[in-house]
Amino acid sequence: MRARDLAEKYETVGLESDAMDAARLMAEHRLPALLVVDGQGAPKAILPASQMIKILVPGYVIEDPTLAAVVDERHADRLCAALKDQKVRDCLSKTTPPPVVAAPDDTALEVAARMAQTRSPLVAVVEKDKAGVHLLGVITASHLLERLLSAAAT
Repeated sequence: MRARDLAEKYETVGLESDAMDAARLMAEHRLPALLVVDGQGAPKAILPASQMIKILVPGYVIEDPTLAAVVDERHADRLCAALKDQKVRDCLSKTTPPPVVAAPDDTALEVAARMAQTRSPLVAVVEKDKAGVHLLGVITASHLLERLLSAAAT
């Protein structure tokens, strides 16, 4: 199996996309992360759903989770207000590493090794040519695991 064969269409967002729309996209499709692309469609970052949740939770609750018990439901329902007027760029951590990228001819084992090394929930499969970088699709950890398990069963 080669990366090009494993790659699937996957939801992407731009750096300037609305953060609330990105959160809705994650929730509606139950995605572990979104691939963030630049204006030309080249992968720039991976935005995990856990990072979006971190933005919603007040800092004082993250520092002391026992305080979550004293926040009433009425205030908890307003957590998503933290995403209002935010862009995807604003949701990325300052230490966000570049996305894991695979070439179309990379093997499943090469993809798995990169994914394991970086603990990334997804890998972007890109083709590079003189015109630039073209996203062919994404390989998610769950899809890769499924394909590896099915290959092992035969």
